[in-house]
Amino acid sequence: MSEKWIAVDWGTTNFRAWLMQGETPISSVNDACGLLQVADQQFETTLLSRITHWLAEYGPLPVLMAGMVGSQQGWVNVPYCKGRVDAPTLAAGAHLLHTEWGSPAWILPGVASVSDVGLPEVMRGEEVQLIGLATSVKAPRLCAILPGTHSKHAFLEKGVIQHFSTYMTGELYQLLMAHSLLGRDLPDQQPDPHAFDIGIEHSGLHAPLSHLLFSVRTLRLRGEVALTGIGDYLSGLLTGEELRQCPHEPHWLIASDELLHRYQRAASQLGLTVEPLSDERCFIAGMNQIRMSLPGAN
Repeated sequence: MSEKWIAVDWGTTNFRAWLMQGETPISSVNDACGLLQVADQQFETTLLSRITHWLAEYGPLPVLMAGMVGSQQGWVNVPYCKGRVDAPTLAAGAHLLHTEWGSPAWILPGVASVSDVGLPEVMRGEEVQLIGLATSVKAPRLCAILPGTHSKHAFLEKGVIQHFSTYMTGELYQLLMAHSLLGRDLPDQQPDPHAFDIGIEHSGLHAPLSHLLFSVRTLRLRGEVALTGIGDYLSGLLTGEELRQCPHEPHWLIASDELLHRYQRAASQLGLTVEPLSDERCFIAGMNQIRMSLPGAN
């Protein structure tokens, strides 16, 4: 690749791009034009509209993309890499496109694996952050938590992603607040650390989650959680349930600032040691590492 290039994280709801000078980002674009907002498969047009100012200044720069842009609903369905995966594996599975404006563009594959209980697992985008973690933190074994709509818990050895598990924490929260009795007729929600802590505590009760969730309703009826704090109580219940699945060893927490704070608070209450890292920093480090192994890019 040329000295300047473009890194893209294109997910279901969001689009992020960075103009790179070697390994360093020098400009960025952040837009809510994820896959759900792209009409009639107009991925090439959408990409061009977001990076055209960089192309106008520097010409047809190479583009390296990761995330749901490579899914069945994306620009190209790039097959998953299976099993244990590292940076060269992801680079070898990249799909090369030639854009109408002359930029070579690669879309990275995701990863398919199995969870600890033997169920199939997939991810697209988080694998780049995990490669970035392994690049940034030199340790033989790494445990990582990547909070989000579908939170990932992953384990790496010597820079290789070994296996991971998914927790639908964020999506369950959104569905229950928007489409269930638990979130009906609530006022605007406000930060309520006390309600969040109660939710974390209750997540440790020895009962199925489907039973614990009804306490969102009953504690509201009894007035034991403020109406404006119901969301934080539910968040604490779901986050606590997720983090209680982690082995008690140090974990790296890769997330945006808002989720870092929330998961750090929950981890502290549960006695789980976490070390925070910016998701953007890990993504850029991972893209740099994969770029070095990309066939025909150097």
